[in-house]
Amino acid sequence: MISRTLHEPDTEASGSAASGVSWGAILAGAFAAAALSFILVILGFGLGFSSVSPWSGSGLSAQTIGYSTIVWIAFTQIAASAIGGYLAGRLRVKWTSVHTDEVYFRDTAHGFLAWAVASLATAALLSSAVGAVLSGGAKVAGSAGAAVVAAGGAAMTADANDSRGGDGISGYFIDSLFRPATATASGAPAAPGTDTAAAVAPLADGRSTPVTQPQRTEVTRIFANALHTGALPDSDKKYVAQLLAQRTGMSQADAEKRVSDTYATYKKNIDDATLKAKEAADSARKAAAYGSLWMFVALLCGAFVASFSATWGGRRRDHVVFTEVEPRITESTEHVTIS
Repeated sequence: MISRTLHEPDTEASGSAASGVSWGAILAGAFAAAALSFILVILGFGLGFSSVSPWSGSGLSAQTIGYSTIVWIAFTQIAASAIGGYLAGRLRVKWTSVHTDEVYFRDTAHGFLAWAVASLATAALLSSAVGAVLSGGAKVAGSAGAAVVAAGGAAMTADANDSRGGDGISGYFIDSLFRPATATASGAPAAPGTDTAAAVAPLADGRSTPVTQPQRTEVTRIFANALHTGALPDSDKKYVAQLLAQRTGMSQADAEKRVSDTYATYKKNIDDATLKAKEAADSARKAAAYGSLWMFVALLCGAFVASFSATWGGRRRDHVVFTEVEPRITESTEHVTIS
């Protein structure tokens, strides 16, 4: 006699000893979510690059691009998490003899785990791109902060190795300070950008007193110290005015007035550069903070959507009805009767 038993092709988990986690379904949903996230992020990069233009007045504004980026990140998280969570719930095993509340909890946990694995996988795949987005604001802020230090330090640096006394903003104002008040000996005015230390204005008695490189460096240090303390001391102003009077033949009063005016203009330029650098650093800080906060909100939305989609997929899984079952022989036993 041959006995046959029929089994459903679908595996069912029951009993307290069975595991409540279907890792196969979780990994399947996570890989699907990670792949979709990767595709949508690449598409977002392409759309972003196509909307940016180096030409003035062309392309989208920075504010519009920022809002679009936030919306796209949220859409990416919601879409990928919904697909991953649904697959994790739909592909799990069917739990029999388990309370409905426990099934609901397990489905929610499956969706959350699928979202967590997908998030980690996406971060690993896009480590360079996502890292650049998250740390871009910090890098810009650091650069802007360095610009603030450089703007203040530029005034305190006296390019001693440069025979022309500095080609930066400090050197320009020192050149303008010692620029001759009248025409040069050839009768032509001194051209902007020329080495005024080499151009010598004749004095009333025919003598010439050029400004030496140490004197230019000393004046630069005097201005730098005034920027550091916040005011140009009268003694320093009179000393620089004496050098200026010897150089250009100006009166002491006119020389002091030129020193005061040059220093005021120099200080204003340094303050404006520092203010712009601070504003850039503050804008970069705010952009980095807002970007991190919105990404946090998008990730939370993704976790919620994945958990909810897993419960929906799990309910669909439990309502599956098999319409045909193929029998298979599991055991054969022959009874032989000997008479």
